[in-house]
Amino acid sequence: MQDGPSISRVAALIGDPARANMLVALMDGRALTVSELAQCAGVALPTASGHLARLSDAGLVVPARQGRHRYFRLDDGDVAAAIELLMGIAERTGAKPVRPGPRDAAMREARVCYDHLAGDRAVRLAERFVADGVVTAGKAPRITESGRARLDTIGVALPAYGRRPECRTCLDWSERRNHLAGALGAAILQHVLAQGWATRGPGRVIAFDAAGAAAFDRAFGL
Repeated sequence: MQDGPSISRVAALIGDPARANMLVALMDGRALTVSELAQCAGVALPTASGHLARLSDAGLVVPARQGRHRYFRLDDGDVAAAIELLMGIAERTGAKPVRPGPRDAAMREARVCYDHLAGDRAVRLAERFVADGVVTAGKAPRITESGRARLDTIGVALPAYGRRPECRTCLDWSERRNHLAGALGAAILQHVLAQGWATRGPGRVIAFDAAGAAAFDRAFGL
């Protein structure tokens, strides 16, 4: 007899191709309608509704109604981190769909992972922050006092308090190294977009132009 929570139930839910596609589509942190998620999964509306009901019952997604539309989003950052980790395993084992080259390049460069920055830029930033002593190394990083002062100088505004971890690592599926999540990761992404260094399109890609990329590198010492 197995003690503790059942991994198999969650694994079975995520393992269905249609449900997996829905969860990946929600990785940009935004809420999508049932019809939008049906299109992402390549299934009919009634089928999509059934899949979403099961995901909602398991606590993987959260429904919300606005007007005549019903929206769904990922429940929290922990669900997103689990999906990101599974995407990394799929990448490593070669179990991945074929995507056009340019889209792959853009996704690998910078993208949204729930509410924080992921991709090559995010990984390099995390490693720079550790090297410069902004955050401590290891699986449970924390922001140092000198790091707080530096973030304040850059203009990255951290929330005064909250239930979420202030800083944690998230394994990047494309780079297979850690980027930063938690309140710090979200604050960095918000700062990047507020400064106009990058733009966010309809998908997960965060697009930097040449000037924005240079400004990002200068601000964070890359």
